[in-house]
Parts: sequence; structure tokens; C-alpha cells
Amino acid sequence: MKTRRTIQRKNSNQVYLNALQEKYSKILVIRLDLSYKKPFCNDITLEEATIDLKKLLNNRRNNKTIFEHNIGYIVKKEFGFDLRIHFHVFFFFNGQEVQKGSFRADQIGKYWNEKITKDKGTYYNCNRNKYPEHGIGMLIHTDKQKREYLDKAISYLCKEEQHIKETRKERLIVRSTIPRSKSKYGRSRRIN
Repeated sequence: MKTRRTIQRKNSNQVYLNALQEKYSKILVIRLDLSYKKPFCNDITLEEATIDLKKLLNNRRNNKTIFEHNIGYIVKKEFGFDLRIHFHVFFFFNGQEVQKGSFRADQIGKYWNEKITKDKGTYYNCNRNKYPEHGIGMLIHTDKQKREYLDKAISYLCKEEQHIKETRKERLIVRSTIPRSKSKYGRSRRIN
């Protein structure tokens, strides 16, 4: 059963994706699961994991090798009995500039492991899977089916199971800001 909060999150994320698609005709969607290796995962607190996540997201500005043309992200914090604290992350890149999703996801994952967590972290690159219904890879503004798959994948993040108790200080889902509207000047997109 969906709660009011789950429905609000889902709708809010759809508005966010609509704004990205309004501004960018092609979006490369990257999905990663970020966590900690077995010897460390039991000892990492939510506070420490949140600091690592903030460091990763803040470092996007200065790490042009990996994050150049990054246009946004959505992150869901979860707690599981096996992985303990972990993050499901969608990164969005300008698809006119970045094409190799699985390569870029590996770059981000290695950066998480080596630089952010000092080899305590690990990652799973979802872009290596060839499941079109996951909504990852290149999203072209006319591809309604892939967008539906992406909406479904994003709504999965809004579920209540395995979630961390949300407080004012600790938000369950974090994302970048909604981009400003695209200028009405210039050539309009052709819609089939």
C-alpha cells in the first residue's frame, strides 16, 4: 500500500525528471548502488555514511574528469540486513556530451571506493545489465517507453521498505535542484 508521502515523493521526482527533459533532449541515466565492504559495513554509522555521500556529491563541482556534464542526481538512503547502510543513486548527464554509461558508472564507483571511502566502499554498476525496463542508459526526449521505465525505477526508490527513519536532519531521498526552464528562443524540438 502506498502512503501519501510515497506518492508525494514519486510525483516530485517526476516533476524533476520533466524539468531535466525540458532542458536536455538527451539524458544519459546512470544507476549505481553504493555501499561498504563486509568488514566495514557493520561499523559505519548513518552519520558517517551521510558525510561520505555529501562529500561525493559536493566533489562533483571540482572533479571535471568524472562529473563534467553532470546535470543532476537522485539518491535513496536505505538500511538492509546484508549491506547495512547503502545508497541507490541515479546520476543524470547531458546525453549530447556523454555517451558511455557503464564506463562513467565505473568511474564514479571507483571514485567512491578509492577516494571517498578510502577503500572501505564498494559499488554495483547497474548500467552493465542489459535490462531495458530499468530505464537506464540513453534517454531521448521522444522515447516515451524508456521514460515510463525510468519513472517506474524512480518510484521504486520511493518505497517505504528498508528505509531509514526520516528526520529534519536526515532526509531519505536527496536530489539536485530542479533546473531552470529552458529559454523559449532558438529552434524548437521536433516532436513525432
